[in-house]
Amino acid sequence: MYRSLSDSDVSNKRRSTSCVMLVVVLGCLVVLGILLAIAVLKRPPAPKDHEVLPGDTGGSSFTTDQCSMTLVESIPQHMSFKANVTFGIPLEKAWKDLISMATDQMDVASFYWTLTGEDINVNSSSDAPGRDILEQLETLPSRNVSVRVVTSIPSFKTNSTDLEILKQKGVQVRAVDFGRLTKGVLHSKFWIVDRKHVFIGSANMDWRALTQVKELGVVIYNCSSLAEDLHKIFQSYWVMGQPNSSLPQPWPSKYDTDINKHHPLLVKDGNVSSRLYLAGSPPSFCPKSRTQDLEAILSIISEAHHYIDIAVMEYFPATLFERPRRYWPFIDDAIRTAAFEKEVKIRMLISCGRDSDPAMLPFLQSLASMDSSKHHINIQIKLYIVPVGNQSDIPYSRVNHNKYMVTDKEAYIGTSNWSGDYFLTTAGVGLVISQHAPHPVWKTEALQSQLRAVFDRDWHSEFAVNLADLGHHPDCALSK
Repeated sequence: MYRSLSDSDVSNKRRSTSCVMLVVVLGCLVVLGILLAIAVLKRPPAPKDHEVLPGDTGGSSFTTDQCSMTLVESIPQHMSFKANVTFGIPLEKAWKDLISMATDQMDVASFYWTLTGEDINVNSSSDAPGRDILEQLETLPSRNVSVRVVTSIPSFKTNSTDLEILKQKGVQVRAVDFGRLTKGVLHSKFWIVDRKHVFIGSANMDWRALTQVKELGVVIYNCSSLAEDLHKIFQSYWVMGQPNSSLPQPWPSKYDTDINKHHPLLVKDGNVSSRLYLAGSPPSFCPKSRTQDLEAILSIISEAHHYIDIAVMEYFPATLFERPRRYWPFIDDAIRTAAFEKEVKIRMLISCGRDSDPAMLPFLQSLASMDSSKHHINIQIKLYIVPVGNQSDIPYSRVNHNKYMVTDKEAYIGTSNWSGDYFLTTAGVGLVISQHAPHPVWKTEALQSQLRAVFDRDWHSEFAVNLADLGHHPDCALSK
């Protein structure tokens, strides 16, 4: 017989059902929590080389600026290359375009100024482009463009009248006594136009930079975020150009930056996505939020996977200007580590001219001696020699003044030679660029790709000589 359920039976059954449901719900919540935790912890895979970056900025600052980048070069007169090779736009054109675009203000930082031949007691028709640049700069105040110039108190004798002429036209000029402040110099070379266009590169305000010295830089147009960040560096020079200035400890918060190695600026130009940041030196001029120039270079070298191409005028794992000189192996060690531990292919294109320091040679030979196919170590070094020809009466010319590096991951365009002083006591800036794009676009539009093509052009040119094959060369002070 079946008995009817009592009230207590019904109540017990309901309690039992409720317990089961509660266990099920709790179990679902636990599973959901685990899934959420996994979703939070799991990072999306890194984009493959040169693919378009995802919409997520990944810790970057995104700007709506229409930033576009153009490689800029100066090729000395009487140098010719094979057909169908890559060139940046001429430096003279880039500078004249920036001057013509200026409507409100222009800030210029340069180690020194010699835009006419008289400045160095030379009579040469090749100073004509420098004269043109000086004349155009003179007109800016009359166009209601505010112009400020910072330069280094010269550590060498100069007859230059450029800055006096500009001051008479209304340009504000300050010379910074880096010798007193840091025992270095102001070696930066950059322009900021209307707080939105920027030039950074190896070229000083020197007529020889336009016609007699091989230079490389970059112009970035319509990029207010980056221009404002560079302006903070300019402003630090400007205030230190006042009489009796002293370095603040720490720098006031208005000099802080939101753009650095850990938080780059993300910009898009067509199908090319770029992460950018500015690095600075010396450390005493960098707030904690600014990536230091040495840190940027070491980071780029350590993060390369396949190749590192370096083009610099001087390479010394030592200090050059302080006495006594000190061994300074940081960049040298990073290069050796990349070649030995990661089997990264290293190519170094070092300038050699009549004024190059022969003390550089043992360091280069030491690096080159590591090259060994048997041990999978690939370090190749060439000297880049600009022919002097009939230009021997022009001092400190006919030299490759470039200061850049490009890897399979990043590009770096700077203003410093690679020796200890430039990162310890001397003012300089570097632009770090990491770009991604679909392959067809990458080859034609990415500045990173163009920079590699320029390096390849120079590496395979008649002006690049293997270190081991140098022998005697009248235009290279490192030769026997």
